[in-house]
Amino acid sequence: MLLGRLGKNLSEPNATIKEFEHLLSKQSPIIEIGCGEGQNAVYLAKQGYCNVDAFDISEHGIAKLQQRCKKETVQLNAFTADLITYQFEKNYDMVMSFGTLHFVQKSDWKSLINRAKIHTNIGGIHIMQIFTDTVPASEDIAPFAIGLAKDKEIKELYNDWEILQFKSYTFEDEHPGVPKHLHTSNKIVARRIQ
Repeated sequence: MLLGRLGKNLSEPNATIKEFEHLLSKQSPIIEIGCGEGQNAVYLAKQGYCNVDAFDISEHGIAKLQQRCKKETVQLNAFTADLITYQFEKNYDMVMSFGTLHFVQKSDWKSLINRAKIHTNIGGIHIMQIFTDTVPASEDIAPFAIGLAKDKEIKELYNDWEILQFKSYTFEDEHPGVPKHLHTSNKIVARRIQ
């Protein structure tokens, strides 16, 4: 099933956040892992969520996010960190990551998810999206996509949680200098029930 393109407007949040944000309160602690320039975190802050953390390994991306926060007069805690070594300092009601996990070794993203699960409040949710190896990685990301998941592999990590949504899909993408190509992905929304 073909579901659109990755090259979306970088100011728009991921649609899954809009679909599930009703499960949160405005005081809910939220973290985005691999936030890039922060469209998801900024969206949540603009909606009145007052306890949003976001990190990325890119100092440039975090600098752009911090500039954007000033421009749009929103507040959130944006910082540089590496998801491989990141240690959670508090518990969250929502942990999310989109299109980042497959850029580290499989053992590293699995370890991160397990740490995140421990630091998620009962009733809290995870929204995780990862590329899979159902089709080969495109030539532009192939050298970096070292942790592609098997289809449904991420779902296995949440067998002790309530699965609110799981999607396995293929989409077309295009970047300057790279011909049209396909990516396969899994997205899961899961809630901690105990």
